Amino acid sequence: MVDYSKLHPETQLVQGGINRSGFGETSEALFLTQGFVYPDAEAAEARFKGEEPGFIYSRYANPTVDMFEKRMCLLEGAEDARATASGMAAVSAALLCQLEAGDHIVAARQLFGSCRWVVETLAPKYGIETTLIDGTKTEEWEAACRPNTKVFFFESPTNPTLALIDIAAVAQIAKAKGITTVIDNVFATPILQKPLELGIDVVCYSATKHIDGQGRCLGGIVLSSKAWINEKLHDYFRHTGPSMSPFNAWTLLKGLETLSLRVERQTASAGKIADWLADQNAIEKVLYPGRDDHPQAALAKKQMAGGSTMICFELKGGKDAAFAFENALEIIRISNNLGDAKSLITHPTTTTHKNLTEEARVEQGIMPGSVRLSIGLEHPDDLIADLDRALGI
Repeated sequence: MVDYSKLHPETQLVQGGINRSGFGETSEALFLTQGFVYPDAEAAEARFKGEEPGFIYSRYANPTVDMFEKRMCLLEGAEDARATASGMAAVSAALLCQLEAGDHIVAARQLFGSCRWVVETLAPKYGIETTLIDGTKTEEWEAACRPNTKVFFFESPTNPTLALIDIAAVAQIAKAKGITTVIDNVFATPILQKPLELGIDVVCYSATKHIDGQGRCLGGIVLSSKAWINEKLHDYFRHTGPSMSPFNAWTLLKGLETLSLRVERQTASAGKIADWLADQNAIEKVLYPGRDDHPQAALAKKQMAGGSTMICFELKGGKDAAFAFENALEIIRISNNLGDAKSLITHPTTTTHKNLTEEARVEQGIMPGSVRLSIGLEHPDDLIADLDRALGI
């Protein structure tokens, strides 16, 4: 029996977690079923008691979804996982399953708009207190702690400005105080960053992004230790039903097979394009973790294996200049998605972060002229030519 945990990620992404049926299929089987039958009533009772292994209901677990979870565990170095219907379902489940009225969250203010809504608007409705801090300043994490602080939550790199948070330092503070750390690792991907190895307790992904990587379906996943999954997430997941569709799990398994190839190619292209953008007079600022002029370049080299597939840059001339630029692009398409095989661009102020106040956006460095560029698999020279022509219009 092969121990896939000892093999390279590229092998894990193709072979990991496969559970072949009696037909011996090459590709992973797609089990489109809500429920499962039992040989007898005693077997049904044993499964519901947890005394006998096997599937009960696809809202709880499904063979195809289980393969996706196992493959992600191998890649992430996690003991267990639960796949969800979307990335936001993963974030919401990871936070709410372990919190109750009277608890306190410390979160970085540099968050995706929906993530910030969960901690800043939804959580307080249930009596959960929240403090937002500048996550890039490690000392603010410790200063914000209270006796009832239960969770640290952040993303790194952040959406959309690609600011970095010192993952190991924040994890160390949390462990000393018995606080659980939750990270959204979607921008870095598990190819470029391993939060569990840096001391993080819980890792979330929007599998919709790089893991699918081809604009086909929604999905999310929460990964952690087996103890945390069983004690905190299992019952919440089972009874609230944020489960992933087996069809989406099958699609995501196909996406995982090429994840490392795509991310490596996209990251190399992003680095080349970021360097070109930095030399353009129409650009006020370029933010890319792989460049030496990134405010946290040293930290990027310490905790990431590459600069990311994402670039944030600010055009001179504000919103009007950003809109004119986006509208002039021909290869790069306007979309709020990211991590796709196709290069995509969005204007955060009017899309992903439009619900934040202007003050909150400025705090995160999101300016009227800021755009977020997700680099795809096109040839970088063709993308540069498209950007160059659009800047000149």
